[in-house]
Amino acid sequence: MDAQDLRDAIRDVPDFPKPGIVFKDITPILANPALLSFALDLMLSAFFDRSIDKVAGIEARGFIFGGAIADRIGCGFVPVRKKGKLPYRTHEESYDLEYGSACIAIHQDAVRRGEKVLIVDDLLATGGTAAAAARLVEKCGGEVVGLSFLVELSFLNGRKNLPAYRVAAPVVF
Repeated sequence: MDAQDLRDAIRDVPDFPKPGIVFKDITPILANPALLSFALDLMLSAFFDRSIDKVAGIEARGFIFGGAIADRIGCGFVPVRKKGKLPYRTHEESYDLEYGSACIAIHQDAVRRGEKVLIVDDLLATGGTAAAAARLVEKCGGEVVGLSFLVELSFLNGRKNLPAYRVAAPVVF
């Protein structure tokens, strides 16, 4: 099995969530236990040399991958959610995406000062969401050890918005 198997399993959904956008649907990977396990291995492989105290998963598909990765390496999981979805005191960050703007939040006590955090999401597009998540972890006092994605849309050049971080994505379009 290789990254091409993952790429082949991802389906394009045209005009979602709005006209002109081609959505990369990763649910066929989630439905296949062998592909899912392989995807998790690849997403974590770039960070085996890093000490990780917490994994922060970005809502919503980042919860799937982030929770599983946290379990694999025996560390805590931190949800990064849309504004208004977390019940306790939060830090918030607004950002632009390829088709609008949004705001995400993290509990203020989710990451302790000095903890090393891997940020996980399913897809890197423009990098706005990931950069906002990194700022949130840093507001809490954490250190971002890297950002791991299953898919990167390289034509959107999202890495340019993440120059200070190690970024990994095994499937590139």
